[in-house]
Amino acid sequence: MAGSTLASPSANPAAGAAVSQAPVSPGRETWRRFRRHRLAMASAVVLAMLVLGVIVGPWLWPVAINDIDFSAQLQGPSWSHPLGTDDLGQDILARMMYGGRISLAVGLAAMVVATIVGVLIGALAGMSRKYADPILMWVTDLFLSLPQLPLLLLIIYLFREQLKALFGVEGGVFVLIVIVIGGLRWMPVARLVRAQFLSLREKEFVEAARAQGASKMRQMFRHILPNAVGPVIVASTIEVSSAIIAESTLSFLGLGFPPDIPTWGRLLFDAKDQLDTAPHWALFPGAAIFLTVLSINFIGDGLRDALDPRRVI
Repeated sequence: MAGSTLASPSANPAAGAAVSQAPVSPGRETWRRFRRHRLAMASAVVLAMLVLGVIVGPWLWPVAINDIDFSAQLQGPSWSHPLGTDDLGQDILARMMYGGRISLAVGLAAMVVATIVGVLIGALAGMSRKYADPILMWVTDLFLSLPQLPLLLLIIYLFREQLKALFGVEGGVFVLIVIVIGGLRWMPVARLVRAQFLSLREKEFVEAARAQGASKMRQMFRHILPNAVGPVIVASTIEVSSAIIAESTLSFLGLGFPPDIPTWGRLLFDAKDQLDTAPHWALFPGAAIFLTVLSINFIGDGLRDALDPRRVI
């Protein structure tokens, strides 16, 4: 009909349904972006297999870690011993699955300690407008300047026996290593959180909350911290790999868990004198540490890209 106008697309329900899209939650959008990071997804699969292996593996391979068989000592991989045996004829696969639980538990627990301490100190420094910020940053710089390995050795020598008497042999060493590693790895998290708080505390939504009478604690934990959690998650994943390497280093130096507790670092320490005759003894625990740390670092890269809204994936 002449003079008639075209109908609006919104007038047609079918057309309106096609144009409008359902809102996507931030969590689903982060997962979609993370899935497109192929290296991070492959690393997540490798890490999940390692974690599943150390948790479920002992039920599928029920070999005692302390069974001694001198007739099978220093044997290479075989059907009866898939990863070979050590100098006492003990099955390396069973010992690696047992020790993997401890190594991963130390990494996760130390990461939790470092993240909690770093977030609290960084948040307090970032929200302070007077003397707390320079004092806390001075303490952070002081801890950063300390030589970590000699300090680790000193603390372990001083407090190992007291914690063993308090928590038992294995529990005391675990608590000591977690506290020492976590207590010396919080500084990068604190500096990162402080930088995020200094940037976010001047944003409009924080000023609006402040104008409505929100306390500093509410501004910190309700408005600023949720928006700064992305870099904290990325830093936390890196702390896990650093803690695993630190525990492996202490065990390799003979200052970690007792000799009868076969962590991955302890297996490397025991195998160092048999590299010529039994290289498999050091190869498999070293590969487990390498794959775990590499996978966690790549997962951290994927999370960094997925949580960065300015990066197109």
